Amino acid sequence: MKTIAVVIASLIAFSGAAHAADATAPVREIMDATKSNWADNNSDWTDIFDASRLDHLYSKDFVARYQAAAQFPAVDDDGISPFDYDVIVNGQDACPLEDLTMAAAAPVNGTTEVTVRFKKSACSEAPDAKDYTTVRFEVVEEAGQAVIDDIVTENIETQARDSLKATMALIAKGQ
Repeated sequence: MKTIAVVIASLIAFSGAAHAADATAPVREIMDATKSNWADNNSDWTDIFDASRLDHLYSKDFVARYQAAAQFPAVDDDGISPFDYDVIVNGQDACPLEDLTMAAAAPVNGTTEVTVRFKKSACSEAPDAKDYTTVRFEVVEEAGQAVIDDIVTENIETQARDSLKATMALIAKGQ
């Protein structure tokens, strides 16, 4: 009897794990687009915040903040982006991304942190050209689907973490 209870408990635990959303899936799609954007292949720039991506890759709260910030477009060619830099490489210039790795931590309070590391300046002669950039994606589950709730970059100058949602809130306030 005890053995049957253990088997049933194991099956229930396994079936729950099988239904959990893959926290790396939306991050992988964003990183594939970002990697393509900075590749030397002269392909068209992929907007990681276009309507189709906003619809399925980001949380409702993230989308609301993005749409509020988009009311204050940065000075750029498209006139719609609230950013005048690539929020993933955290800059306006980069080389083809190298040595990209991605790892998901265990969920904490419903949020899974997916850490992405890459070299963004390897083609440069700058002293920090071989340094890694770290981006942390906070992924939550909405309607059974993993979605990005925030993108957090490390500020090299201050060693602080910069939340894109916080940045969008400031942009929406006109700051």
